Amino acid sequence: MNASSASQAGPNWLGYGFAALGAVLFASKGILIKLAFAEGVDTLTLLALRMGLSVPIYIAVGFIAYARDRQKAAPMPAYGKALLIGMIGYWFSSYADFKGLETLTPQFERLILFTYPLFVLLLGALLFHMPLRWKSLMAFGIAYLGLAVVFLADFETDGSDIVVGTLWVLGAAVSFALYQLLAGGSIAILGAPLFTSVAMTGAAVVVLLQFFATHPLSALLVSGRAFALAVTLAIGATVLPSFLMSAALSRISAAANSTIGTLSPVVTLFLAVLILGEPLRGVDLLGTALVVGGVGLFTIADRRRR
Repeated sequence: MNASSASQAGPNWLGYGFAALGAVLFASKGILIKLAFAEGVDTLTLLALRMGLSVPIYIAVGFIAYARDRQKAAPMPAYGKALLIGMIGYWFSSYADFKGLETLTPQFERLILFTYPLFVLLLGALLFHMPLRWKSLMAFGIAYLGLAVVFLADFETDGSDIVVGTLWVLGAAVSFALYQLLAGGSIAILGAPLFTSVAMTGAAVVVLLQFFATHPLSALLVSGRAFALAVTLAIGATVLPSFLMSAALSRISAAANSTIGTLSPVVTLFLAVLILGEPLRGVDLLGTALVVGGVGLFTIADRRRR
């Protein structure tokens, strides 16, 4: 049953459940990274472990997808393009995100990343001549007002460290937006599972080359707790939620999936309080409400245009 037929038949609670669980698992990523940093694992080592543990699963899924549609095999340049998109987009996005979390709280990092659709809008207009609508910009103005509220509060206590972390995560959001824009054509040719397999492999190659150029192999021998966190990050906060989101999109609309995704920064906020012992500040609640509200307004406006 596709998304349109599901909507005609009534609410697809399984699809909504998949989307909600995927959003919750994605929300745990920053928490797991912070816990791993506390174990003394640096950014590149953790990223290498994450990619090394998750990519074999994506490759296996990709081989299954390729074998299933072998008669409709895409031309070789399509695979090369997908590989390059993964190297340019997903690698830098992940690396910049991890670097930002060295100084930012997980809840602020998640709020910044959550605004990546603004960069999809701006880059789409700049590079691909997509329409730029003022209502969408107004919605994101609300979201960035929320970011400014949290940023100014954190800047008072942590100063330049917050500026550096914010710039890293903004770079991750821009890179992920570019990845989204470039990926569309390749997904149409290869299909989502095969494209994801190839793109993730490309990103993993760059991560591992970067790691081995700067670290000895022995750096991968981390503590048992750190390795368990890396496994959880790779499987529980990377592979599993990506498949849950795909399963959700096969049952509910993309707009419904995006709306449910607004759970993610809210869940991150409360996980940071419960697991990391972060204080629950009024400024964080206000900033989260503004960001979620702004992105939610954009989602509603985008849905109406369709």
